[in-house]
Amino acid sequence: MRTTRTLIRRACLAAVAVSAALTLTACGGDSDDSASAKTSASANASAKTSADAHNDQDVSFAQGMIPHHQQAVEMAGMVDGRASSAEVKDLAARIEKAQGPEIETMTGWLRTWGEQVPETMPGMGHSAHSGMAGMMTGADMEKLKKASGKDFDTMFLTMMVEHHEGAVEMATTEKAKGESPAATAMAGDIVIAQNAEISEMKKLLGEN
Repeated sequence: MRTTRTLIRRACLAAVAVSAALTLTACGGDSDDSASAKTSASANASAKTSADAHNDQDVSFAQGMIPHHQQAVEMAGMVDGRASSAEVKDLAARIEKAQGPEIETMTGWLRTWGEQVPETMPGMGHSAHSGMAGMMTGADMEKLKKASGKDFDTMFLTMMVEHHEGAVEMATTEKAKGESPAATAMAGDIVIAQNAEISEMKKLLGEN
């Protein structure tokens, strides 16, 4: 009888020990899951903060480059029916393809940052931005619009070289003083792409 009771007692103790071990494991799992969730949330918050990080220079860059790009796209849009050079037509198509999406991206930044988005419509407001590096005046744009053939090609290339040089100047400042990783990265792309196009246009003008 005593042997039977001993066996029963040992069985009960073993069951209690297993139960306790399972409970501790479960608690440990909950703790690990909680810690993992906290780490993930912290990483996400850090990534969001990094993505939103910006300073006044970033805002100035986006607010200035949007109308600058808009004017370049407007100039490129004049090529159809006016230009005689296939090279000029190809260049204009590339300018529209590159700068249109960049305008949308910069607009998105400003909205995310809670900053004002420039609302410059094609053909309007050139005088308001004529003091910006490389920007054409309203008179310049009207003169280009009235030109055609080789005269248009030469005028377009001459104006676009100046326009690109202004953009490169603005982008170089952004690279040096901006805080937003996305904005400074775009600025770097602008410097590379537009410097290459400046060289291309100067060759077409016979300057290189």
